[in-house]
Amino acid sequence: MTYLFSSVTSPKIVYIPQGSVFKSISHLQSEGVNLYKFDAFILRLLGQPQQGWIDIKEEKMSRIEYLYRLTTAKAATRQITLIPGETSIIFLEQLSETLSLDKDLLVSAYEKHAPYKEGNFVPDTYSIPNGISEEDLIIHLLNESDKKMQRWAEELNTPFEKEKWLQIVTKASVIQKEAASLSDMPYVSSVIDNRIKEGMRLQMDGTLNYGEFSHQKVTARRIRTDRTPYNTYKNKGLPQYPVCNVSKEAIAAALNPADTNYLYFVRGKDGEHIYSSYFSTHRKNIVNATK
Repeated sequence: MTYLFSSVTSPKIVYIPQGSVFKSISHLQSEGVNLYKFDAFILRLLGQPQQGWIDIKEEKMSRIEYLYRLTTAKAATRQITLIPGETSIIFLEQLSETLSLDKDLLVSAYEKHAPYKEGNFVPDTYSIPNGISEEDLIIHLLNESDKKMQRWAEELNTPFEKEKWLQIVTKASVIQKEAASLSDMPYVSSVIDNRIKEGMRLQMDGTLNYGEFSHQKVTARRIRTDRTPYNTYKNKGLPQYPVCNVSKEAIAAALNPADTNYLYFVRGKDGEHIYSSYFSTHRKNIVNATK
């Protein structure tokens, strides 16, 4: 009986993953909550723990009360969507505005915990609880994204090796920015491979839509003055890091390019890309597309 009324210390808002009672207890232990395996048996008697975000209301309470609240409490949440092709800094601004969080703290937490400058988040619709801290939110989003990317790698029969995966995501991010549609992605992927094989610069506008420039039109002046590694008009090969956050379809296209000899493409009047293998044909396609 004394054990049931011993003290438990926990964040007010906790996340409970899908799975068994033992998985729930194990996850809370990893978050620093002083629970033990025996608590799983008590929790089973009380009921099934809620899944997702839970608002415990207090940081310290008796063990029996804490376990009971795991089965009954729910946190008020708001949804926010990260679209494929969006950059992380724009997403952090959206999080700040939608959830009334401090942008500087979000950026600081991202820079502290994100393994790379860009491409760490999986585009999806997320339910975020009111009252979550900036750092806890970033850690949660990065952890969930990492788990989903590992599943993608398994489904696409690709080893999830960090450095190789970074290269895949980097290529996928260029595809994401450039492709006119999902069906277009393998063809953009083939152009990237073919131009690199020929020793040509990619010369793709989408690589300049990095960071804060995500939605800005790429002008001739911008191409001349941008001196970052993202400028594929000045630098050969892919950028050092991804340009944006990418979808599974872009990853698949990066791994499985179409079998073509294409080196060029231009967006036609119907919004779809027109591909060509020769610059003379490409020039004619540009003229026709701009008439």
